[in-house]
Amino acid sequence: MKKISLLFAAVLFMMSLQSCVVSRRPNMGFFDNPYYDYKGAQFTSINVPMFLAKPIVKKALREDGESEELISLIKKISDIKVMTIENGNKEMLADFAKYLTNNRFEEWMTVKKENETVNFQAKQSGDVIKKLMITVHSGSELVFVDVSGKFTADDISRIINYSEKKDVKKLVSK
Repeated sequence: MKKISLLFAAVLFMMSLQSCVVSRRPNMGFFDNPYYDYKGAQFTSINVPMFLAKPIVKKALREDGESEELISLIKKISDIKVMTIENGNKEMLADFAKYLTNNRFEEWMTVKKENETVNFQAKQSGDVIKKLMITVHSGSELVFVDVSGKFTADDISRIINYSEKKDVKKLVSK
């Protein structure tokens, strides 16, 4: 009986990890439409369960000497999906923006820096932000980050200020 319970627990654990696998298929609502013509776009999707990512991220932030305030923001995240598209186009981006508008996302901010455009859109219920969609457009490369959780406007402001202060692009490219 002990072996069967251990095997069952191992199978459940492995099934929960299957979402960690990098996929070549889209993992976000608009992009799973089989009738849309993506014109040769190549997708890469990542969906890491937060119960695996949170401890690693919090430990790394503590080792880097980051504030507990930033670490407490990480605790509010329930899910993150990242998708990159190579050979994307402006028409696809415009159609995605319409999709977000139809699904009650509100544009919060757009930042233009050299040849990149970063767009923040949020879906909220009252004062609570349930989803944050970050879109990065640079030429024919598109990056979408879908963050789910329960945030306030102050939380989002702190995340944006942190990313500007630390220049996240330099940190990611290391």
